[in-house]
Amino acid sequence: MTTTLTQGMIQEAADFISSKTSVSPKVGLILGSGLGVLADHIENAVSIAYQEIPYFPLSTVEGHAGELLIGSVHGTSVVLMKGRFHMYEGYGPELTAFPVRVMKALGVEKLLVTNAAGGINTSYNPGDLMLIADHINMTGRNPLTGPNDNELGARFPDMSEAYSRKLREVAKQAAEEKGIPLQEGIYVGLLGPSYETPAEIRMFRTLGADAVGMSTVSEVIVARHAGIEVLGISCISNMAAGILDQPLSHEEVIETTDRVREKFLNLVLGIIPKL
Repeated sequence: MTTTLTQGMIQEAADFISSKTSVSPKVGLILGSGLGVLADHIENAVSIAYQEIPYFPLSTVEGHAGELLIGSVHGTSVVLMKGRFHMYEGYGPELTAFPVRVMKALGVEKLLVTNAAGGINTSYNPGDLMLIADHINMTGRNPLTGPNDNELGARFPDMSEAYSRKLREVAKQAAEEKGIPLQEGIYVGLLGPSYETPAEIRMFRTLGADAVGMSTVSEVIVARHAGIEVLGISCISNMAAGILDQPLSHEEVIETTDRVREKFLNLVLGIIPKL
């Protein structure tokens, strides 16, 4: 069942957020599991709990704090989601991406999405950072299903450059300046919440995927529909099923993101002023 999220609902949420701050954000940030450390570096931050914002769902996953912050990073005005929503929590794709609609209404022009992902490419190691060059949507869902509001975006939006080439070059330059190694690859998004089987991982590798996760694709589709440029970064938090002879766990994901937080933080703080 598709939830119809109207312009009025989007604007009501945006107006509520705007009433709490005088900042007009130009860059949106969505932080994945264990990657919320960036929130500590938002200057003059105003924090709003998700449950206070009209029509926002709640984040129920460990490692996702569930608050929106607005402020600045090195002079760039930002709005930051500390924790995101997932379809495996029971939300439809249009609802998981609703905050992106609200960001657009707030004035956001560029979106940086991050996630913790399993490494499919066997040359990757846990703790690597991967620039997302493209994605494969294997969730079986699309947030644009249903009636289209032409004022929000085109009925059939182009996805040939879902992740901006220009912004990827910006990220590579920031990584080089800071001496941070950066992989680049294809992210495949699944519904979850069960981890993938070894057979599924072999299939995804055959399809050309380098990393796998349970988020991001709906947000990016809606961002592109809205005309927002997107940059995506995955933290390779573990190797996907069947690569190593060990079971997968969310605890491992959080442990790895904790270990690489300084590297991740330095990269993102280097990127934001260049956006």
